[in-house]
Amino acid sequence: MIIQFCGLSGSGKTTLAERINALLKQQNIKCEIIDGDVYRKVLCADLGFSKEDRNENIRRLAFVASKLSAHGVITIICAINPYDDIRLEITQKYPDVKTVYIDCNIDELVRRDTKQLYHKALLPDGHPDKINNLTGINDPFDVPSKCDLVIKTDLETIEESAQKLLQFILAQ
Repeated sequence: MIIQFCGLSGSGKTTLAERINALLKQQNIKCEIIDGDVYRKVLCADLGFSKEDRNENIRRLAFVASKLSAHGVITIICAINPYDDIRLEITQKYPDVKTVYIDCNIDELVRRDTKQLYHKALLPDGHPDKINNLTGINDPFDVPSKCDLVIKTDLETIEESAQKLLQFILAQ
């Protein structure tokens, strides 16, 4: 099984992936996290943040996930994954792909903002520190037209979200 997360920066994708990985390992179920931030430094270092590059990033992560999944490893693609068309492409291209939307409202994301990304994206135009391509603020994010599970991290604890995802995985 491949689980492709999608959600804005700070929504809890990595935290949830790490927690579900621990829960699955307790049950002797193999799991691997393909973290977009980590892979972008190595496998996808040549890519920028245009729509085409973001889609190529997801294609590469999904290819790696497919190889692991073929060997019985539950694989979580942990990336912003902002565009509906690439999520649908991945779902159609590989077997047993599930899309999980990690939803969190903007106010909570701004409050969590550990990387100061939202702060920088919300700076006035022309400010030297302004970020002009933060997904969900000044770069698009397509709410999934079709997803298999929605997790609302602004309304649930990490444990509630992890249990919800665990039950979803075990039911497949």
